[in-house]
Amino acid sequence: MVRQVALYGAVGGVLIALLKVIEYKHFVHEYPSEIYGGLVALIFTALGIYFGLRWTRAKQIVVVREVQVRMDGPFVLNAEKLREVGLTAREHEILALIAQGLSNREIGEKLFVSENTVKTHSSRLFEKMQVNRRVQAVQKGKDLRLIP
Repeated sequence: MVRQVALYGAVGGVLIALLKVIEYKHFVHEYPSEIYGGLVALIFTALGIYFGLRWTRAKQIVVVREVQVRMDGPFVLNAEKLREVGLTAREHEILALIAQGLSNREIGEKLFVSENTVKTHSSRLFEKMQVNRRVQAVQKGKDLRLIP
C-alpha cells in the first residue's frame, strides 16, 4: 500500500515537472523580448540598490590625537605661576570649576553668586591668562600646573 502511494506520488511529481518544462518552453518562445527586458530591468534595479546603499553609507572617520599624560605623582599647585599670572583665589576657583565642565549658571549656583558675576570673573581670568575661550583657559591652566 505504501509503495503504491509512493509510486503514484513520484509519477505525479514527474508529470507536474514535465508540464512546467513544457509551459516554460512555450512561454519563452512566445514572449522572449519581454522576458529578457524584465531580466535586464531586474539586474539594473539590483545594481542600483546595491550602489545606492554603498555610496550613501555614513563614512567612519578615525581621529588619532596624541595626548600627553603626566605620571609624576599627585597634583601639586604651582604657586609661583599662580602669582605670576595674577589670578585671585576666586578666579582660580572658577578656573577649576570650568575645568570640571560646569556652565556659568552651574558655577554661580555652586558659589552662591550671580551668573553675571561668574561672567565677570571669567573674562578677567581670560585676560590674565591671555586666552579667548574656556577650553584654552583650561589647557593653559593645566600646562602651568594651576589645576589638575
